[in-house]
Amino acid sequence: MENHRKTILFQGDSITDGNWGRNQDPNHILGHGYVYLIAAKLGLEFAQSQPLFINRGVSGNRVSDLYARWNEDAFSLRPDLISILVGVNDAASIIHGRPEGATDRFERMYRQLLSETREVLPETGLVLCEPFVLKTGATTNEWDQWRSKIDEYSSILRQLADEYNTLFVPLQEVFNQAAQNVTAEYWLWDGVHPTAAGHQLITREWLKIVQQSEYAIR
Repeated sequence: MENHRKTILFQGDSITDGNWGRNQDPNHILGHGYVYLIAAKLGLEFAQSQPLFINRGVSGNRVSDLYARWNEDAFSLRPDLISILVGVNDAASIIHGRPEGATDRFERMYRQLLSETREVLPETGLVLCEPFVLKTGATTNEWDQWRSKIDEYSSILRQLADEYNTLFVPLQEVFNQAAQNVTAEYWLWDGVHPTAAGHQLITREWLKIVQQSEYAIR
């Protein structure tokens, strides 16, 4: 097993998607967000072991959307590590009163997704990334609702991470601190989607957690 090539799968919504190439062009295959930055750093450091990084983030996805495509976009890929960042679209559908937000399925679907993953891929590591928002752009008008819902999801995720023995990457507080030092829109241009600097912040926090864990890429 020493020469096993590790496969690291990133799942989520538009923040993960980053316009990743839906073809085999290695120049664009990972998109232009934190997935690319993580893969660039670790791919250079551990070139001898050639870790394989796969991006399957899809813009607009909620947890239920991830679950619906989990067979083809997770299980079939047999990854050694799955990183998930999702929640902002679940929150938006509820806050904006959309039909798909008639009920809040975040915890129910996330739990189902984790349960099945533990069953089908018991050896696969899981990384749950905390969703985040800042008060600027799209979140300004309903800020109290955004803050409340994202805090609720964060609490749920911490509980699930403990329950399913996964890694947890806290992100809201680091964005809060960063926004105090500069401005909110410098990090999340519309209150939701990161700028280049925001993606680098996610990258830093992700590496801090994952590379100090039993699932570290080497």
